[in-house]
Amino acid sequence: MSFPKTFLWGGATAANQWEGGWNLDGRGPALTDVTTGGTVTESRMITYIDKDGKHGKLSRGERLPEGAHYACLDECYYPNHDATDGYHHYKEDIALFAEMGFKVYRMSISWSRLFPNGDEIEPNRKGIEFYRNIFSELKSHGIEPLVTIWHFDTPLYLEEHYGGWSNRKLIDFYVRFATACFNEFKGLVHYWLTFNEINNTIMFLDLGQEGSLPDSAYTDAYQQLHYQFVASAKAVQIGHAVDPDNMIGCMICGICTYPATCDPKDVLKNRHQWEKNLFYCGDVQCKGAYPSFTQRLWDEHNVKLDITDEDLLDISRGTVDMYTFSYYNSQIVTTHEVKDKVSGNFSAGARNEYLTYSDWGWSFDPMGLDYFLEVMNDRYHKPLMVVENGLGAYDTVENDGSIHDTYRIDYFRGHIEAMRKALDNGVNVIGYTTWGCVDVVSAGTGELRKRYGFIYVDVDDDGNGTYTRSRKDSFFWYKKCIASCGTDLK
Repeated sequence: MSFPKTFLWGGATAANQWEGGWNLDGRGPALTDVTTGGTVTESRMITYIDKDGKHGKLSRGERLPEGAHYACLDECYYPNHDATDGYHHYKEDIALFAEMGFKVYRMSISWSRLFPNGDEIEPNRKGIEFYRNIFSELKSHGIEPLVTIWHFDTPLYLEEHYGGWSNRKLIDFYVRFATACFNEFKGLVHYWLTFNEINNTIMFLDLGQEGSLPDSAYTDAYQQLHYQFVASAKAVQIGHAVDPDNMIGCMICGICTYPATCDPKDVLKNRHQWEKNLFYCGDVQCKGAYPSFTQRLWDEHNVKLDITDEDLLDISRGTVDMYTFSYYNSQIVTTHEVKDKVSGNFSAGARNEYLTYSDWGWSFDPMGLDYFLEVMNDRYHKPLMVVENGLGAYDTVENDGSIHDTYRIDYFRGHIEAMRKALDNGVNVIGYTTWGCVDVVSAGTGELRKRYGFIYVDVDDDGNGTYTRSRKDSFFWYKKCIASCGTDLK
């Protein structure tokens, strides 16, 4: 089966990794703006000043010391401040997307660009104007926006003064933000996602530190997630009321896992991994209720949550219209001792001997995408979209300015063929947006050398460069792919 003519081909970025302009036109800071750069071996850090005026750094997930406040320090570099300067280059980038033939462009709205602190009553008009201009530019090129409302960018003020998503009050603040988006951009945007990779909140708890965290960390994570579920469900109801044509989806971090051996213990552990990391969030947002295995997950860490009957009613009424997810790689699960381990950017655990790996420790597994699509299609019976898929790699600019990224073409070819296989197997997949269609700051490492795009941006890990855009070989390959509706992948 070939891809349908209505298939939504495109690419994806996030505001905090692409836009820059972190303090322009009334935008307030987000947590990413006090997060330093890093590398594949050195973690990104969050910076602060303590009550005595001393400078400090936190690992992501650590709590701010009492009396301290988040701050940008002169001795640190913050790559998200300028990112790849989409704030000043969006017209150029959109023209390049149109040249490739994009049908859809997935992007996010910076919460603190619309509500600088996050708890204001009225949005920042300059922020509204900026996004309206982007959506109008996309429409002029025949490209549909697919907009993520929250993509890891809660306003810093809400993190510092309210405790972030651990506070129930954030539900109302988010709903006000989402409502402004639906109202202000009615007619310009019809495809929405409420929360990006919402399952990361619990998935990352066990990444490389399984069994080492106290039960309180799990209680806090599940509580944050519950408040996000309620906020998402309320937003879905509002979005449908504002415009019945709106199509609103969840967005899940789709890491496919396999049992490392045929030992029944490995098989059951893998099943429980899918339940915790994937089905828990997918079931709540797609089916409108907590799944049957929820109590087992909570009991594992003595979790007790603030949940009201009204919350559960909202969740039941605010189910999403489509299931969207990111897919980059797969991992394996085992109860046995592991000697050959993977270590890299958000990657840990046993190495799969049947797969190859990138410089950042991510496996190359297109078949896993087909598998994941088939599982989720059967479970949720909703339209599916792959809204992040891509290869972070070192790119070399040749003397003539060309960039021969055959490794990226090979990666995309394999995954597009896997999607076509899923279509053959009856999966209702309606779109595909590659991650970082224009080079962006890596969320995991803060690097620019880890490049994803079809479009190269002349800037390095220290922010040096002209920000000039240029086309990689993959640019022309993807243009050919889209023009042939996925049939010409040579």
